Amino acid sequence: MQESKTSADELIALIIQGVDEVKGQNVNLLDLREIENTVCDYFIVCNGTSNTHVNAIVGSIQKTVSKAIQDKPWHVEGEDNAEWVLMDYVNVVVHVFQKQVREFYDIEGLWGDAKFTTIESSVNQ
Repeated sequence: MQESKTSADELIALIIQGVDEVKGQNVNLLDLREIENTVCDYFIVCNGTSNTHVNAIVGSIQKTVSKAIQDKPWHVEGEDNAEWVLMDYVNVVVHVFQKQVREFYDIEGLWGDAKFTTIESSVNQ
């Protein structure tokens, strides 16, 4: 199930823009393409300060991506408690955490073989 109407780079840029618009924190991009048997090509990981902030980040990502390229996530999980929301855009999976939950699950540590890029925010944290 491959969607090629939009490049992964464009989708990633739009997702990061959506995170940035509502002051999402500590944004990291993990490139998983050189790791065998992965479910997607990229993870984007960020965190918010509360469940309200996490939901705002998720909403901003959906709005930004939908408005620019008329795409929506294939699946979204975790919005009810908003401690960890996963947004599946097929080749790009977004993880939006509350800070303490992110530290506990340590996605970046679990995927330590991935190419890791820290995304600088245009907003002062």
